[in-house]
Amino acid sequence: MNLVVFAEDVDSIVLKNVAKLTGARAIEQITPRSFRLIAAQAHPDLAKICAAGGLDHAWLSAGRQLRDFGLFVTDMDSTLINIECIDEIADMQGLKAEVAEITEAAMEGRIDFRESLTRRVSLLAGLSEQALGEVFTHRLQLNPGAERLMKGLQRAGLRTVLVSGGFTYFTERLKQQLGFDHAFANELEVVDGHLTGRIVGEVVDGAAKARHLLRIRDKLGLAAEQVIAAGDGANDIQMLEAAGFSVAFHPKPVLRQVVDCCIEHSGLDGVLDLFD
Repeated sequence: MNLVVFAEDVDSIVLKNVAKLTGARAIEQITPRSFRLIAAQAHPDLAKICAAGGLDHAWLSAGRQLRDFGLFVTDMDSTLINIECIDEIADMQGLKAEVAEITEAAMEGRIDFRESLTRRVSLLAGLSEQALGEVFTHRLQLNPGAERLMKGLQRAGLRTVLVSGGFTYFTERLKQQLGFDHAFANELEVVDGHLTGRIVGEVVDGAAKARHLLRIRDKLGLAAEQVIAAGDGANDIQMLEAAGFSVAFHPKPVLRQVVDCCIEHSGLDGVLDLFD
C-alpha cells in the first residue's frame, strides 16, 4: 500500500514531514495537487499531522488508476451540494431549527432515517410547491470541485449515479445539470400545488442506496473494487461499504472509521487526485 496525500496547495515542508513520519521510501507526484508516498507505513500521528498541514490522505494499492473503475455513486445533500434541502424547505415554514435538529440526529446515526424522514416531511404539509424552486434557485450550491469531478469521471468512462435520501425535485435537476446517468430519491406528494407531508412510493433510505449501487454495478458487469462511492452521514454507510473505494466528504464522526478516504480540506475533485 502507498499513502497518497493531496490538497489544493500542498506545502512541501509538510509533505516531507509526512514522508519522514511514515518512513516513505520515495515521493512521487501524481497530479499538481497530489503525491504518492511509496512504501509508507501507518503511524498513530498521521491524521493529526495531515490535518494540521491542511492535507487529506488515503491508502491505496500500487498502480490504481481512475480508468480501473467503472461506476461512481454519490449522495446529494451535504456531499454533492452545500445544504440539506429539507432543512431549507422547512425554513419556508419557519421550522428550520426543528427540522435541522432531526436531520443532524439522523446523519449522525442517533435516530432511524425512515423515522426521521417521516417526521420531517410531515412538518412540510401545506407548503406551496413553489418553495422547492426557491430552494433550488437561491439556496442550493454545488460543493467545491463537484463540476470538475463529474467531468473527470466522465472523461475516464465511469458511469455516474446520484442517490439521495432527499427529493426527486432536486436530484432530477442536478442530473440534467451535471450529466449523471441515473438519479434516485424520495418523491414528495403534491396535491393542488401544495405538499401533503407524505412521500410517494418506496422510501430511499440507507439500504435502498446500497441496493441501487449493487443493482447498477451488476447490470454493468462490474466487480465491487470497480466502484467508488461518496457520502457524508450514517445514511450512507451501507452504500459506502458496498463500494470498492469509499469517500467521505466533510463526514460525520460515524463515518471516519468506515471509509477509505475522508476529504476535509480539498474539494470533491480531490477524488481525481488520488489516481493516475
